[in-house]
Amino acid sequence: MADQKKPAKGPERKANRRGAARLAAVQALYQMDIAGAGINDIFAEFESHWLGNEVEGDKYLPAEAAFFRDVVSGVVRDQARLDPLIDDALQKGWPLKRIDAILRAVLRAGSYELEHRKDVPGRVVVSEYVDVAHAFVEKDETGMVNAVLDQIARQFRADEFARG
Repeated sequence: MADQKKPAKGPERKANRRGAARLAAVQALYQMDIAGAGINDIFAEFESHWLGNEVEGDKYLPAEAAFFRDVVSGVVRDQARLDPLIDDALQKGWPLKRIDAILRAVLRAGSYELEHRKDVPGRVVVSEYVDVAHAFVEKDETGMVNAVLDQIARQFRADEFARG
């Protein structure tokens, strides 16, 4: 991501800011899952230290803070309903609780966005979260993210995916 330092204009800039917000949302959800951090603490930490700043030598792109907040708070609010959907989409014998915490965060955020962010095309959501997963896991695991989110997208956005 370091090669995206130049400010872009128009939709590309918004896409980059949303991509950064997705990455930050997944990191925040992971931290909440692992450390048991509360949502208000997470918002304060990420908005003051991570979004658009340099952390441990890595420069983070400015993120769309409202989008970040929407995804994180939406996952927290809807997690009890999203988790069974993700479980159903996973291969039998691999319930969500057995999936690595970072992948749980990716799948939850992607599922939330597929259901609630109709302003973003479903295929873009799936692709973006596969890209986020690439930052953390091996290629075979990103294939699982793609398959699960694609299946969930077909539930939430059947009309969009029926068109080809």
